[in-house]
Amino acid sequence: MTLPRPQMFIDGSWVEGRAEPIQHIHPASGEAIFHAPNADRSAVDAAVTAARTAFDDGPWPRLPGRDRARFLRSIAELIRSDAANLNALLSLDNATPSSFVGFYQMGAEYPADLFETCAGWVDKITGETYPQWEPNQPFTFTTHEPVGVAAIITPWNAPMSLFAQKLAPALAAGCTVVAKPSELSPLVSLRMAELIAHSDLPAGVFNIVTGPGDPVGTALVEDPRVDKVSFTGSRDVGGSIAATVGARIGRVSLELGGKSPALIFADADLGMAVGIAAGNAFLGLSGQVCVCQSRVLAHDAVYDEVVAKLVGFAAAAAFGDPFDPKVSAAPMISTRHMRRVLGHIERAVDDGAQLAVGGGRAENVSTAGNFVAPTVLVDADNSMAVAQDEIFGPVLCVLRFTDEDEAIRLANDTRYGLGAAVYTRDVNRALRVSRALRAGSVGVNSWSLQPHAPFGGMKQSGLGRENGQAGVMEYLETKTTFIS
Repeated sequence: MTLPRPQMFIDGSWVEGRAEPIQHIHPASGEAIFHAPNADRSAVDAAVTAARTAFDDGPWPRLPGRDRARFLRSIAELIRSDAANLNALLSLDNATPSSFVGFYQMGAEYPADLFETCAGWVDKITGETYPQWEPNQPFTFTTHEPVGVAAIITPWNAPMSLFAQKLAPALAAGCTVVAKPSELSPLVSLRMAELIAHSDLPAGVFNIVTGPGDPVGTALVEDPRVDKVSFTGSRDVGGSIAATVGARIGRVSLELGGKSPALIFADADLGMAVGIAAGNAFLGLSGQVCVCQSRVLAHDAVYDEVVAKLVGFAAAAAFGDPFDPKVSAAPMISTRHMRRVLGHIERAVDDGAQLAVGGGRAENVSTAGNFVAPTVLVDADNSMAVAQDEIFGPVLCVLRFTDEDEAIRLANDTRYGLGAAVYTRDVNRALRVSRALRAGSVGVNSWSLQPHAPFGGMKQSGLGRENGQAGVMEYLETKTTFIS
């Protein structure tokens, strides 16, 4: 495994951090394994200055589309060539089990495909022509132009995928970028920065600064030279960013929290439905995923069987060293977050929910790791905090419904609207219910995240879309030209 260099990349050069280095503590062992560079406001200023100059005076926004596409394809190949190393760094970063890194959306293949997909859109960013409206203006057309300097702020739970999910479309559109990954998982992002540096992008087109949200993220968001902020993270932080950027009428994309429902009807394949919902919550990142199906809505006729299968599935989670191929579940990212998750469970029990399994720290693992046992809560009411708040841990609450209308009402009764899933063998029901759900993505007997299909949320789950054509368009402005 090759660790990244502990430096930031600004204006085409590697630079030291400006503040005390940040110890990266591995969440499965509690050991300090890396010292990440720590920016300050002056480093952010230097990065934004470089990106601003590269956009205003440099060649990148004016390059022919085929040349920009070649750069993106080059980055995709660099990622593929380093895939094994990137996947190992991901396990070192946030303790994603190595047994799960092979899943498409978890490992290096997905970000490589994102860069290739966005490269394919570069020469397809086309405008429209309009029929004559006035006698002296026979020709009207539109063009799409890059927004300008884009700040991309990514979380710790999927540092490789979400880094590419924002950077690739921004570069495809012709924007210049300042990236700030989470200080809780800096390894993969810094390694990807090294690979991008090898692609020989013009200086200032891509810059990366590392450090905590305050002051690094705050300085980046507050800088008036930043035209667009793309953020993935919590609802509260996203709301604050939207207010700051909106005050200067800047552009913003937000991918925030979720409380995604899994609607399991009586005719569903229960093994598959429970396997997907419980797999999201209990295995891999242990529910630390924004689209985790954390509310299981089960029809009366199969409620008890669904609960029994969930309890059985919980026993399958294996904890420990993420590099052990037998380990299937991750710890919480930090001790603080582990305590927060356990506090949610305690409150749910106090509110009247019943523990079917779990409820505390995982047993038979090192006490140094932030491991929480897979938890199933029954007899919950949708008004309880456990059914409304994003917990971001291995916690499922199971709700009962009697008919299709009640299932839809319960599913939509949340401030979030990121994802949802419908499990049924009835095609008409699947289409009917999918249409009625207020969610940006709906899986029918499945769940997926694909580089060519839009992803994002409704309601307080966010603004805008990532991936595919929609993702590229988020970094473009439309200009209308009238020819007389």
